[in-house]
Order: sequence, then C-alpha cells, then structure tokens
Amino acid sequence: MERLDGGVPVPERFRGGIAALGNFDGFHLGHQAVVGRAVAAARAAGRPALVATFDPHPVRYFKPDAAPFRLTTLDQRERLFATAGADAMVVFGFDAALASLSAQDFVAGRLVGHLGVAGVVTGDDFTFGHRRGGTVGVLAALGADHGFSVATVGAVSAGNVAVSSSRIRALLQSGDPAGAAALLTRPFAIEGAVQHGDKRGRTIGYPTANIALGSYLRPKYGIYAVRGRLADGRVLDGAANIGIRPSFDPPKELLEAYFFDFAGDLYDQTIEVQLIAYLRPEAKFDRLDALIAQMEADCARARDILSRERP
Repeated sequence: MERLDGGVPVPERFRGGIAALGNFDGFHLGHQAVVGRAVAAARAAGRPALVATFDPHPVRYFKPDAAPFRLTTLDQRERLFATAGADAMVVFGFDAALASLSAQDFVAGRLVGHLGVAGVVTGDDFTFGHRRGGTVGVLAALGADHGFSVATVGAVSAGNVAVSSSRIRALLQSGDPAGAAALLTRPFAIEGAVQHGDKRGRTIGYPTANIALGSYLRPKYGIYAVRGRLADGRVLDGAANIGIRPSFDPPKELLEAYFFDFAGDLYDQTIEVQLIAYLRPEAKFDRLDALIAQMEADCARARDILSRERP
C-alpha cells in the first residue's frame, strides 16, 4: 500500500487503475461498498486498485471555522483502504487550485492526466468540480469521452436508513458509540501522540494517556469504556474521559485514557483509543475522595462491559 500525491502524475505502475473516488471519511459500510466494487473490478481486469480521497475535507476549505467533524485521519484511512485490498491511496490536496477546477478540468487533468484511470467507481450521490458542477451523470459522459468506465454504487441501508458519515456523527454526539460502530463495522477510534500533562491522575492512582482531539469530531463528553492499541500492537482495556475535566482547573479539552493493569511510559508514542461504550456524563466533584470513588466504580463497570465485548 502506497500513499500518492494526486497533484502530480502517479508512478507508471499505478496508471491504468480502477479508482474509487470520494471523501470516505469514516470508511463506513457505504464507503466500503464503493471501494469493494473498485477493488473487485481491478482484480478482475488485472489492474491496480486505487482509492482517491480529499484532504483537507472540502467542508474545511469552504468553512474553515466549522467545528471539528472528522471521523478518521489520513493515516487511519490508509490502513483501512489497505485492509480493503487497495494498492494505493491517492490524496487530492483540497486547496484553492483544486476548488476552482471545473468538473471537466478535474477529469482531464487529475483523473486522466495524473492517474491515467481505466475506470472510476463512486457513490451515486457524488459531486465534484467547481460549485459541484460535476454529477455522476457528468462523470459518466466525461468517462465516455476520455475512454474510462464509470460505475456507481447506491446507498447502503441499516435499519431502513441510509448509512452516512452524518448519521455516524450524530450517534457519537448522542453518546451511542455502539450504534456508530455498527455502521462503521468497527469502533470509532481517536489516534494521536500521548502528551505530557499535569500528572494529576498519577498522584491519585490513575495515570492517564492524554491525547489532543485535534480535527476529530467531538463525541458526547463523558466517561467511556475504551480499548487502546499501542504502537507495538498490544491491546489494552481501559476507561477514558473525553471533555474538559470539570473537577480540575483550568478546563482543558482532552481524551484521557486510563489502561487497566498497565505500567509503562507512553509519552510521545502514537496510540489509538477505541470508544466501546458510554458510561456517564462528565461531573464536577468537590472532594477528591468522591472523585476517586466514582473512578473506581467507572473502571469496574468498564471492565465488566469490555469482558463481554472482546476485540
């Protein structure tokens, strides 16, 4: 699996491929159907299988002040695409130059010129080009002109409702990580480098791995049962707080994960924390002993949940 810059011609070995085209943030069931169709077509034709995505997300470009909403980082998407069978991820940097390209110029310059595609697969609601002037109908017509095939995949439904990144975000914001996981086919996970903090948790027997939330969507603030994956591949059960730590001053937005039965230095290591179950909202405790008692109860409940939710 290789990561390629969509702003320049790809290496010759990746030209003539079948490309899945879309944002694919979250890589949920619907996205998996699009990429699966492209990979199957590529394998059948003996061609490279590519996944072309955009970063930053177009919404971030057009609305730079929008609240954080990402479900996956590029690194996470790259691993997910590789697991799905793609040979390379092509990243189109979404900037002023790309935003100004017409649908026709995007196809001629990027898909044909830079990628040399033999085929493209998208969702049937995909739009592209300046002012979203390109639809799947436009793409099919341009494909016919330039000699590449175009296939579309309809929405995938769960519970008679179409699976979408927006639906997953709503579930996470309402404190339903299990509902989001059903649509993602895996738990929602926040990945980042472990930061040095004020080490208050260590002084009360609950040392935490602190991770900035960055561009990730903010799930409902509160306490979660979590599962962490370390850089060396170890998987640890734990409990985590996502929010502003109301019992401490000053407020600071973080993910703070406490891993059970673990002693080690995780500072500056990149880890991934999966949200398995929502336990309760954040709360302010005026006494330290009350906070510790609640943390003990939270960890006991998280252990019980995780013992029944194996990886």
